[in-house]
Amino acid sequence: MRLSRFPRVRLGHLPTPFEPMERLTSLLGGPRLWIKRDDCTGLSGGGNKTRKLEYLMGEALEKGADTIISQGATQSNHARQTAAAAARLGLRCHLLLEDRTGKEDAAYRLNGNVLLDQLHGASISERPAGADMNAEMDALADTLRAEGAKPYVIPGGGSNAVGALGYVNAALEILGQSVSMGVPIDHILHGTGSAGTQAGLVTGLAALNSGIPVLGIGVRAPREKQEESVFALCEKTADYLGVPGAVKREQVVANCDYVGEGYGLPAPSTIEAIKMLAEVEGILLDPVYSGKAMAGLIDLVRKGRFGSEENVVFLHTGGSTALFGYPDEFALPGYRA
Repeated sequence: MRLSRFPRVRLGHLPTPFEPMERLTSLLGGPRLWIKRDDCTGLSGGGNKTRKLEYLMGEALEKGADTIISQGATQSNHARQTAAAAARLGLRCHLLLEDRTGKEDAAYRLNGNVLLDQLHGASISERPAGADMNAEMDALADTLRAEGAKPYVIPGGGSNAVGALGYVNAALEILGQSVSMGVPIDHILHGTGSAGTQAGLVTGLAALNSGIPVLGIGVRAPREKQEESVFALCEKTADYLGVPGAVKREQVVANCDYVGEGYGLPAPSTIEAIKMLAEVEGILLDPVYSGKAMAGLIDLVRKGRFGSEENVVFLHTGGSTALFGYPDEFALPGYRA
């Protein structure tokens, strides 16, 4: 499994911190909770997509691209980091943003990640909910080629076999920190959506025979659909790495009980989790991915899912910039004179 043979551009502040959450552990009464701070990857506020973009942008440059095309939801963390990576590398960037929530307030449509997309110089166009976003990107790429550009198309979330290499590499990083810090990891948990983070992590850990189970907390799709999507990408990633068959179907596990009303719509448990981490650990989560993932972790701990002495690692995928698109959901008291 030689990751060094794949083109890569260094964009992130790696390795990211691996830290105990002592106050949250005490509040919930165990197990031993840890956090892998991939919100600290550095690129435009950080987040998990930076790891994927290191390999995706590496391939784009190798192919001579001068323009990047990608897509996501209105408050897409991936879109923000893609725009930042393109800016850093001197590439033009076109983002197609799908309206998946129906939210019309100005904070959601203009603030948070949308504001940063524009600050990074990306060209933005909107698409309605349910649009075939891959077809829309392909059509834009054809138009740009006809104008003389050399576009490179990145799928939503950066989730293909190339992007998943970022989390194969993260698996190596996590295992190294586990050894150096003397922390035997019993479980890893994170939010799962477009599949690339979970697929890369599962593939890397399986190829290294770590024996560490990964639980993805779903943010959009039903469990069976999510698991099949992740497993399909695991197989493609393993083939791409040259370790076909490294991942077994039973190693891909998702829990989709915390989605709430839908993608990008925080449930009451999401809001509770975000407030709890902010007040207890000084850590900011986001309303779309990490907030729902932490809600799942909190609920599973309360239900006794983990042993009291087990080490459970929460992979923080970032996205706190999106909080500025959801001010009304938190019902905070505001300023006091």
